[in-house]
Amino acid sequence: MNNLPGKTIERLSAYRRVLLNYLTKNRDHIFSHDLAKLLYITAVQVRRDVMLIGYAGMHKNGYNVKELIAGIGEVLDSKEGQKVAVVGFGHLGKAITGYFAGKRSKLDVAASFDTNHQKVGAKVKGVKCFHFNHLKTITKNKKISIAILTVPPNVAQDVTNKLVEAGIKGILNFTTVPLNVPPGVYLEEHDMITSVEKVAFYVKKKNKAEK
Repeated sequence: MNNLPGKTIERLSAYRRVLLNYLTKNRDHIFSHDLAKLLYITAVQVRRDVMLIGYAGMHKNGYNVKELIAGIGEVLDSKEGQKVAVVGFGHLGKAITGYFAGKRSKLDVAASFDTNHQKVGAKVKGVKCFHFNHLKTITKNKKISIAILTVPPNVAQDVTNKLVEAGIKGILNFTTVPLNVPPGVYLEEHDMITSVEKVAFYVKKKNKAEK
């Protein structure tokens, strides 16, 4: 389980998101090909991923949705739960806090941080913004191990260094600059410009093919 590929982890998260929505429609079971259609992948891929996590609940009615959600949770989630901080309480930081808060029982956005005194004390979905100077104290008291970074690019590396010093073990980088972290700290880079350029490339490719 510890050696699951990153793409498999991403798909498992996507499966759970889709399955949770499926439950709201009062549907108890789902076939692999139906789950695959919802995510635009193959049924073979779905079955392969489900087998990798050791779930063997497929029968004539398909997968039991609640059981599969639970099985994915056993792989993705920490039993005791994990706490997250949003660092940078601008428009993007607030949007991420508002969107993420309450979405997963085992991942809790526990605090946000900023250096702007006018933002300190503000709350989004009950998540309070603290001054960045109190990072070490707050992360220790709230047992925060993950940070979502939405600060200006020119301070991103310095902020990252301080996050590592404060004991943060995982960082999701939403800035436009690549970061350096020491061994033992997991870094996920998410550059929205790169993502949009990727979409633009495939649109350009499709447009050429249609001419």
